[in-house]
Amino acid sequence: MAEASTKYTGRFAPSPTGPLHFGSLVAAVASYLDARAHGGTWRVRIEDIDAPRCKAQFADEILRTLSAFGFQWDGEVLYQSRRTLRYHAALEQLAERQLTYACTCSRKEIADSALAGIDGPVYPGTCRDKGLPVAGNAIRVRTRTAEICFVDRVQGKCCQALESAIGDFVLKRRDGLFAYQLAVVVDDADQGVTHVVRGADLLDSTVRQIHLQQLLGLPTPEYLHFPVVTNAAGQKLSKQTLAPAISAAEACQQLRDALAHLGQTRPGAEHATPAGLLAAAARNWDVAAIPKRRASHIL
Repeated sequence: MAEASTKYTGRFAPSPTGPLHFGSLVAAVASYLDARAHGGTWRVRIEDIDAPRCKAQFADEILRTLSAFGFQWDGEVLYQSRRTLRYHAALEQLAERQLTYACTCSRKEIADSALAGIDGPVYPGTCRDKGLPVAGNAIRVRTRTAEICFVDRVQGKCCQALESAIGDFVLKRRDGLFAYQLAVVVDDADQGVTHVVRGADLLDSTVRQIHLQQLLGLPTPEYLHFPVVTNAAGQKLSKQTLAPAISAAEACQQLRDALAHLGQTRPGAEHATPAGLLAAAARNWDVAAIPKRRASHIL
């Protein structure tokens, strides 16, 4: 794929735990169109850091599906599974400044002693000052009482006090796997990502990422969180909710449906190829038309 040179860099970052479904397609469309409408770079990142759940054949299938749907990415595809040394380096940078600590608490122990937060039980800081050994334990990052705020391009101003809403959160699991929050911050910085466009199911985790960006001295991208797609039961479309795979045979129709979910005008019937349809949609991309909701039922 061709390399672009621009001040805008966006990305699409699927996890290869299964084939792309309609919810994934909406995320690809939104991030792609926002990048192309700005004359920007659009990168693809395979978030396969959770090795037990990710499969190489799904990563290959995702890339083939993107091509069949008319997407053209810039530069090489980045794979998180090949970047553990970068995550180690970031974790060490935090540890040297005593911003992290080891934790032995199980999920059950936390649930038994914690208050409910916006994303499950709030970690009560049980191990914060124990000075436990790192080996064999989870590693948490210290949070602050002060609010962190950002302005989402669709959802508006969002504020969160991490210590009371989330608590100190995990950066490296007990099994040695790095957490999404650390990996995504390091990856976005290394790829020069200036704009993150993704589903609103990740809106509440954004402040955690901004917190890490601030601690690591990394730039904070602009964020846009669009409404995720839900099924008839109100569940987000996912592999866990048995969302069906998208089909290249129906690419144009599914792209039009994705545009409708995002509040965009569907290109006319004269755009009969996926690539042509995406090019037309990029010319008419309108962020103001995206519904200011966290979720919408599939059309």
